Amino acid sequence: MRRMKGLLVALLALPLLAGAEEIGSVSTVFKWVGPNDRILVEAFDDPMVEGVTCYLSRAKTGGVKGGLGLAEDRAEASIACRQVGAIRFKGELKDGEEVFKERTSLVFKTMQVVRFFDRKRNTLVYLVYSDRVIEGSPQNAVTAIPILPWPGQP
Repeated sequence: MRRMKGLLVALLALPLLAGAEEIGSVSTVFKWVGPNDRILVEAFDDPMVEGVTCYLSRAKTGGVKGGLGLAEDRAEASIACRQVGAIRFKGELKDGEEVFKERTSLVFKTMQVVRFFDRKRNTLVYLVYSDRVIEGSPQNAVTAIPILPWPGQP
């Protein structure tokens, strides 16, 4: 019963995470069989902050394993978030709240983006990093958006 409740809570929380839209990609390593290794550029909107879009670049492993979804992608990622409209909070923001998560291996590894709100400087800070069940990676990238008035905003 306890597991069912936990699963239900996890399923209800899924829509709160942003989904990424692929903007483009470039091939980095030619593979004779299966797709090439590439760098993806994706965009996602913060689900709790209207007016913010984040752009993420990350490595995607190709080959036979990559084509079947069995390869483990590298931990490196880059992020740039920008104000694209009037910023409005859709609820209370929690520091370290996960706004995006993507599986980067079959089971054990994920890449995620978390948000912090620097109240003193009125700035949103986004951090991308990769983790594993056993051992994470210290590789990360950060971006910050000062909250500024938007033209035409009351």
